Amino acid sequence: MTADKPTDFDDVLKNFNVFGRYHLVFLFFTFFAFAANSVFCNNYVFAAQEIGYRCSDETFGKDACYSIGNDNRTIRCTEWVYDNPNSFVAEFQLACQEWKRTLVGTVHSFGYMVGLLVVGPMSDRLGRKLTLVITGVLGGLLGLARSFTTWYWLYIVLEFLEAAVGDNCSPMFILTIEVVSTKKRALFYVLCGFGYTFGGIMLPTAAWIFPYWRTFLRVIYTPALFFFLYLYAIDESPRWLLTKGKKEKAITIIEKAAAKNKIEIDRAVLEKLQYEEEKSIRFLELLKMTFSSKTLTTRCLICIIWWTTSTFVNFGLTINSVSLQGNMYLNYMLMSLVDIPGNIIIIYILNNFKRKMPLITSFIVGAVLCFSQPFIPSYLPWLSISFYMAGKLMSSFYFSITYMFTSELFPTYTRNSMHALCSSIGRIGSMVAPQTPLLMHYWPGLPPLVFGGVSLVAGLVTFLVPDTADNSLPNTVKQAEALGNSITLKEHIEEKGKVNLAFSKEDTGINLVVNRESNLSRL
Repeated sequence: MTADKPTDFDDVLKNFNVFGRYHLVFLFFTFFAFAANSVFCNNYVFAAQEIGYRCSDETFGKDACYSIGNDNRTIRCTEWVYDNPNSFVAEFQLACQEWKRTLVGTVHSFGYMVGLLVVGPMSDRLGRKLTLVITGVLGGLLGLARSFTTWYWLYIVLEFLEAAVGDNCSPMFILTIEVVSTKKRALFYVLCGFGYTFGGIMLPTAAWIFPYWRTFLRVIYTPALFFFLYLYAIDESPRWLLTKGKKEKAITIIEKAAAKNKIEIDRAVLEKLQYEEEKSIRFLELLKMTFSSKTLTTRCLICIIWWTTSTFVNFGLTINSVSLQGNMYLNYMLMSLVDIPGNIIIIYILNNFKRKMPLITSFIVGAVLCFSQPFIPSYLPWLSISFYMAGKLMSSFYFSITYMFTSELFPTYTRNSMHALCSSIGRIGSMVAPQTPLLMHYWPGLPPLVFGGVSLVAGLVTFLVPDTADNSLPNTVKQAEALGNSITLKEHIEEKGKVNLAFSKEDTGINLVVNRESNLSRL
């Protein structure tokens, strides 16, 4: 790399191997942040698990709330005997109030939905690292506070607050994709994503070892207090620093990373880093600039469909897994372990088949598997479970691709905000997912049919977006609008063999300059 021309930041990142010392350390800390997110998002499955109960009056049947007296009057039970008297349901006296138990998961998802609208802009303003530290520590404190409350509605409020301001997944994810080059982005994110699988194994393990729900919450939330160490363990995103005009700090981090990886990057090259500096604009103005583009507005709506489908189906299948035959802890682990081969496969797919077609395929195949589920003969449980696991695998595929694809479709100055906005609204899916077990009272095959329907719709709308696999992350609205077009145009002209192509960055984005027999024309 030479210092005789302006330097693109992505060209600098190409010098780094994701298996170098610097990125391996970063991967280690990202792994545990994602594992914590996996544990915190779904802990209600075990903390507020379904428990059997019966009225202390033996004239009532098991789980019966009412009985008919001798005078034909309806009598409501007032005293209950629970299968597990130390359970969440028993301590809060939730017999015959199943909606209060499932409300815990819905409130968590609603809190996460609201929180993303706060955490996303916070990350764009305060920085990725500081935001993930603040949210990580707050999550631990609020989770621990829940383990001590004896009032149900206070528990619900704390559940909401913990999800709203105590989840560091969004800033951690954006930081992850901003510290690697375009070509290595998919590989690095998927490697970090194994943290979700690890968390999915540790959650039922902790619940199995510590069945009392208060002890369980204290065990899983106490480690979150150590997120303050991330202030010293990892660096801020150099890409974010550049947009804030802090070039010297960005250069210092790059040089530090280069020293750890034992590579040399000419200081003069770094001094010529070309990056559009973000102006001091309020969050609403930034969103207005983004939504002024019809192209980006359409993409936002499509991303919301992706997110709603991904959260609804993925969380729905996970929650319903504890109702399958067998040990619920092992069933949950099995659902998480499916992600291991899934992540390995997704690395290969994203590196060889880009983004768009894998996303469409996983949505549609997932829909077919869900549609098939209710019609599998009951005397073939192994086949039913196989289809169920395959459907979960497809949902993991499109959830992972959605995470990355969304972040690549928007410009840097609103990337985290737009990612958070789409993810936030899409959490409507995870809000509804905890209620899907109630559909089984009408027909056991209804939940998978609903999962299949929304997956099919999401797959079809994906045809409306461009592929981003070969593009650098866009910095401006113009660059974001041009995604998928500039590469196609370049390839088309180069096929003619008569032109030379050059790209130049200006304030409005990327302009293509075509040199044809010494005559310059701008397209």
